[in-house]
Parts: sequence; structure tokens; C-alpha cells
Amino acid sequence: MTQPPASVVIVSRGRAEALKRCLLGVSQLQYDPFEVVVVADPGGIAAARDMPFAGSVKQVPFDEANISAARNLGVTHAAGEIIAFIDDDAVPEPQWLFHLLAPFDHPEVAATGGFVRGRNGISFQWKARGIDPRGETFDLDLSADQAVVLHPPKGQAIKTEGTNMAFRRDVLVDLGGFDPAFRYFLDETDLNMRLAQTGHATAIVPLAEVHHGFAENSLRRSDRVPRDLFDIGASWAVFQRKYLPAVQHADQWARLRADERKRLLRHMVRGSLEPKDVGRLMQRLNDGYAEGSIRAIASTSFPRHPVSGFQGFPARRRPTIVIRSRPIRFAKDYQSAVNRVKKGDIVTVMSLSPSAMFHKVLFTKDGVWLQKGGLFGKSDRDAPLFRLTSRSRRLEKERSRVARQRGLRED
Repeated sequence: MTQPPASVVIVSRGRAEALKRCLLGVSQLQYDPFEVVVVADPGGIAAARDMPFAGSVKQVPFDEANISAARNLGVTHAAGEIIAFIDDDAVPEPQWLFHLLAPFDHPEVAATGGFVRGRNGISFQWKARGIDPRGETFDLDLSADQAVVLHPPKGQAIKTEGTNMAFRRDVLVDLGGFDPAFRYFLDETDLNMRLAQTGHATAIVPLAEVHHGFAENSLRRSDRVPRDLFDIGASWAVFQRKYLPAVQHADQWARLRADERKRLLRHMVRGSLEPKDVGRLMQRLNDGYAEGSIRAIASTSFPRHPVSGFQGFPARRRPTIVIRSRPIRFAKDYQSAVNRVKKGDIVTVMSLSPSAMFHKVLFTKDGVWLQKGGLFGKSDRDAPLFRLTSRSRRLEKERSRVARQRGLRED
């Protein structure tokens, strides 16, 4: 079956090292044909140029703090029939594009979204979510491994996450892409609402997984403690103006402010914020809301055709293997994995100790998928705290858990 040509757009600002790791993960994608479009500040462009496949990456300079404008610029350069988005602090599983784009075989599907794992590589940050008429999200109870095509009820929308979503290019062009009034936060939510209003279907694809690190930026620290809430306040004001009756604005804003204050107080109790920071951040939230209440909302128009032709990334079929390790021989096995990656393989190292330690999964700077934890520890956070098993049985269970995302063949 012929797969539609796809563009992977990555926006990066102030996170050059994270971008390198993201690009290394993208280089292992098992999909053909696809191209890569990097929209980045000078540091990000320099990082992209350092990669061995730099000549196969479209590099688009952009150095403004506006995620929507940056993504729109990426759309103008993207020549794929489908455009997928991933954040610079995320890494895709090797079969990410294959799973994420499969539902586009159905003509009614205009967008798809996948599941997002957190920084421990095990827990999910986001699975399937919907959006209510106030722009707030709620969980959807869907299959754990089957793609589902959804048509939301009137006034609601299906949520796609900015770090793991794809859209038909012609639909993005028709809708005017992302609204630059959302400089940060609610940017994809706004697009989801417009998709739903125009009757488009969205597919949620659980097996299309990315690992998201929540790297620090100018608005939050690496531990997710906020540095500034101005843009969050501004985005809520813009969202209300576009979708919520004016008589409901004050009540919703009061509740949103209360929720943000509770979040800040939790950080303060944990010692992550000083008491004075709470007042400062709340004032920035209010200032942002006031500015967003008068911020210009303008429609964006795109050229029907991309500004440059399709630039296929040198994708290739790669052997996918698992190295079954243990702490006593981990150093040797890891070096073997690094050598295999250099030869073009996709390699997972599973190193299990005789303990009940929780598992963690990491895509390393060497391009190795590394899973560590205890033989009796949890990789599924809903599993019992301790479960007696043999080494061979546990390793096979962990292999099966990631087989379809990583492209492992059945033995």
C-alpha cells in the first residue's frame, strides 16, 4: 500500500540540545516518504546543521516567541500531503508516523492525534481527550491500541496534543492554520475547535506514541514550575472572545484564576516557589488576560502550494533488535547497542535488576532506547506493586509491550 507523503514540522527556540535529540529520534522513523521541516532560532538552526543528515532537512529561520506563527511558517514550507507536528523536547517511537498517518486512509479524517508519554517514558501525560464548549478538556475512554475516528457533539471538539498530531495540508490551508493570537497555550485547542465547527473528523491513535520531556523554556522550568503566566492569561482571553458568550467570561475567568492560584500554592508548599512569586505570577496572569482582551485576531491565509518542493528524508528500513541485559554487564551491552545504532539498527536495551524498582524508558543521546528497572518492578503504573516472575517471562512481557510502537517482529 502506498503511503501518503508526509512532512514532520519541528518548532524550536532556545533548546538546541533537545532539538538534536528529537532529530536523532526522527531519523529512525520507519516511514517512507517523509520530509523534515525545522523552524528554529539561530541556535536551533546551528544544531540542525550539526546533524549528519543536515542536507536532508528543510531549515527555516524564525526567532519570535509565537508558536502559532512558527508552525504556520512550517506549513508554508511543508510539501507533504499530511503535516505532522512534534515538539523539540519530544522523541517519536520509530513507528510513530506509520500509526499516526494510517487513519488518513479514511477520506473523512482531517486530523489525527496520538498518546504522549512523560519524562519517565512509562507514565502517560496525555491519552485521549475532548474539549468542552468552555475550552476545557475531559478524558475519553477509548481502546488502548485501536485507532478510533471521532465526530464530536456540537460545541465540543477532539483534542490533539501539539507534540503529537497530524493534519491534511489542504485542510490546514483552508482553515488558515494556527491563529497567531495564541502565541503560547491553547494554540492547537483553537484549531481543534475550528476543525469541529467545520464538521471534520479526528482520529485518536493510541499506538502513535511520542516521549515528551517538558524541557525548560522562558515560561516554565524543567520541573514544570511556571516562570511567567502572561501568555496563558492572554490566550484564555482570546479563546473566550472567539468561542464563549460574553456573559460567561467573568465566571469562567474567576474559576480559571482560582485554579492557577491553587497550582502555584502547591508549588510553594513543595518549596518550588517563594511566597512572593505567587503574587507576581498572578499579576502576570491578570496582565496577560487584560492584553488578550484587546489583542488583534486576524485570519491567516496560506499559498495553496508550498514555497519549496518535497525534500524526502533518507528513510530506510532498519533492523530492530532488543538487547537483554542486566546491571553486571550493562556497560558492555550498552556499548554494543551504540555500535549497532551507528550501523543503522534500532536498538532497545532492557536492563533489569533483581529488585522491585519502577521502570524508566529513555531515548539516549546515542540513539539507543534504554529501559531500566527491577525484574519485579512496575512498567505499567496500574499494575501491582510487586509481581513474582522469571527473567525470561518478564523480558518477553516488556518486549511485547513496546513491539508495535518500536517495530519489533514477533518471535
